[in-house]
Amino acid sequence: EYRGKLSQATHLNLTSCSLKTSMTKWKPDYDGAASEMAKAAVAFKNAKQFEQAKDAYLMEAEYHTENKALFHAAKAYEQAGMMLKDMKKMPEAIQLIEKASIMYVENGTSGTAGIALDRAGKLIEPIDLEKAVDLYQKAASVFENEDRLREAAELLGKASRLLVRLRRLDEAAVSLQKEKNMYKEIENYPTCFKKTIAQVLVHLHRGDFVAADKCVRESYSLPGFSGSEDCVSMETLLAAFDEQDEDGVSRVCNSPLLKYMDNDVSVRHHISLQTEQYCGGKKLKPHYTQ
Repeated sequence: EYRGKLSQATHLNLTSCSLKTSMTKWKPDYDGAASEMAKAAVAFKNAKQFEQAKDAYLMEAEYHTENKALFHAAKAYEQAGMMLKDMKKMPEAIQLIEKASIMYVENGTSGTAGIALDRAGKLIEPIDLEKAVDLYQKAASVFENEDRLREAAELLGKASRLLVRLRRLDEAAVSLQKEKNMYKEIENYPTCFKKTIAQVLVHLHRGDFVAADKCVRESYSLPGFSGSEDCVSMETLLAAFDEQDEDGVSRVCNSPLLKYMDNDVSVRHHISLQTEQYCGGKKLKPHYTQ
């Protein structure tokens, strides 16, 4: 413990020396100051003194900014954010990580910004779904601007899932369509099929049969969709739904294909079609064969 305190004091003292100017040294040595402050931050962190470590990282970020070293400044802000996370101050932690992501973009390292925003989304998701959606969407946008569509689509998928959980179904429908377009562009057609199923379920939950039907019709142009298990399942569901055949709807809803889908867009967990709110508010009626 004594050695740790000595290390912290030494680095802080060296930082102070780096910033002093003299007759022979006109400019403060911000690079040297940042380096010593980073070492002090690590010493504080190892001693579990997270508040002091956070302050040291923030000072390091300032020195890097003065030195126009934006990437290193962003890294220091991100580290300060992680100290706040360890102090259980999650909203403040996210704020610093977002600040870091903006600096990464300004520095031309957008990929690092996307990764930071994704990490922030994961951190905040257990306590604030709305903020997590915002972060995943921002991360997706960063990757989309870089033409990294696979990463962008995966992040939109996280946002879509949470939008369904939050019952923001209109936005979920838009998000799913955007995802599907990206997967189509990178020719990942099997994932497009799964997105079609999710779209149909969300549209039916919204009470919009026409939009659900349109999603399936538009998917016929996807190579391999027509006649696939996904396609037949959705055609069967829509036909049963249109005929107000409760048994038919129930059969599709309980099929393995839908049962084991991602929980947040699955019928079992969030989209109970066997209720009275569909087909213009009329209850689905059992379909009897004569």
